[in-house]
Amino acid sequence: MDIKKKINRRISVAPMMDCTDRHDRFFLRLMSKNVMLYTEMVATKSAIHGDRKKILSYNPEEKPLALQVGGSDKIELAEVAKIAEDMGYDEININLGCPSKKVQKNKFGACLMKEPDLVAECINSMVNACKIPVTAKTRIGFDKTEEFEYLNNFINKMSKAGAKTFILHARKAMLTGLSPKQNLNIPRLNYKMVYDIKKENPKLEVIINGGITKISEINNHLEFCDGVMIGRSIYQNPYFLVEIEKKIFGTQQNPTREEVAAKLLEYLEKEVKLGTKVNHIMRHTVGLYHGQVGSKDWKRYLSDNMMARDSDFQKAKHIMTIVQNNEKANQINS
Repeated sequence: MDIKKKINRRISVAPMMDCTDRHDRFFLRLMSKNVMLYTEMVATKSAIHGDRKKILSYNPEEKPLALQVGGSDKIELAEVAKIAEDMGYDEININLGCPSKKVQKNKFGACLMKEPDLVAECINSMVNACKIPVTAKTRIGFDKTEEFEYLNNFINKMSKAGAKTFILHARKAMLTGLSPKQNLNIPRLNYKMVYDIKKENPKLEVIINGGITKISEINNHLEFCDGVMIGRSIYQNPYFLVEIEKKIFGTQQNPTREEVAAKLLEYLEKEVKLGTKVNHIMRHTVGLYHGQVGSKDWKRYLSDNMMARDSDFQKAKHIMTIVQNNEKANQINS
């Protein structure tokens, strides 16, 4: 791998806990070859001391792929950065945006926005430990702090430490009083602050994230930022990636939903033989028919069947065959 090759971050899929595991990433890659993918956040101690094959392994088809890490110990973060490089990841990203109580207790995520000097030390340690890009994903503020000057100074410290790409979730994080789910909706979006950061720092790569659901919105943001990161709207409607391929990347040959299903069936057969449970893969396909006739029936069918005898490949094959044979999913429950 040419580690100096520029990564295309024009469109990326956000790291999402309990969502963007290796099975989901394989599924998403069937619909888009151009978007950048990110792992779920992995804590430094898990990456260093845990079952590395289980926690960090990925399918080569998932690339380009970034490992997102959570931590605040510069020595551990440096070690994980080197591990990521050795395993062939294209980028390592530090999580500075998760507001959950558990994450705060372990001193990583959004609470680190309070400690810019510590974050800069961590990033510098990571940059010196590997040759792949070290990037940061953060919020625009926290609690009562939502000021351009604070965010700009924070980014400048990280930039001087060696990071050149910043993914900004255009909401502040409420470290108390709101759940992680509420933190995705209740703090107001402030896209202008992200635009202003890019304007003030033209040499840095600034990616915008938060509440983006349409091609028109993507195009608008690309007028002011270098890239767009999308999370929940792709997880809920994964076939949106095909529209992105067509209208953002100009891809002419794109798979139908049935072709996606056929490829996933091949993957499913191989994984089940290795001991993977069917529902660990199929749960990511709930939104495949989002907005189509019969989509509710598809979701209901999955809910009723993918857990039953979920180690039985024949059950999985039966589910996927139904998808392949029903272009609009309108005969699923017949």
